[in-house]
Amino acid sequence: MTATPDLSTPQLASPDLLRSVFRRHAAGVAVITASGAGGPVGFTATSLNSAAAEPPLVSFGIGTGSSSWPVISGVEHVGVHILGEHQQDLAGTFARSGADRFAEPTRWHEGPEGVPILDGVLAWLVCRVVARVPAGDHRLVVGQVVVGDPSGVGRPLLYHQGRFNGLRD
Repeated sequence: MTATPDLSTPQLASPDLLRSVFRRHAAGVAVITASGAGGPVGFTATSLNSAAAEPPLVSFGIGTGSSSWPVISGVEHVGVHILGEHQQDLAGTFARSGADRFAEPTRWHEGPEGVPILDGVLAWLVCRVVARVPAGDHRLVVGQVVVGDPSGVGRPLLYHQGRFNGLRD
């Protein structure tokens, strides 16, 4: 079998190229939360990764221009929530700039270490922040898992081609 030649024209590195390539990459959808002096903050993230099993570490990216960054930059603990396909509206709320993310209809409660925990998610973790690594206009935040609950019911929410989607069989 011979490979079909690729007739497209490669593009030089740019923010647009990166966005275009990653639109083709399906990613799980998470919401990151924290509690600050002015109240809870949170944002939708598709950059969540399991970084290590021993000790249990996760990582995610956050833009330094994000409204949540001033709080995330200084807190000791964050909440990590894996969203289900039934939570597209919640993902949109936490992705929207200027939204009151913790107002109705968002359901949440104060969890371990004072971290806001979203109700009805597939799974959640509370993590102690162990590193904030500069990465261009973002920071990669590494958190060590303290406690969590993987017992939510449903199928994962995905982000692909600029839209939230359910997982297909």
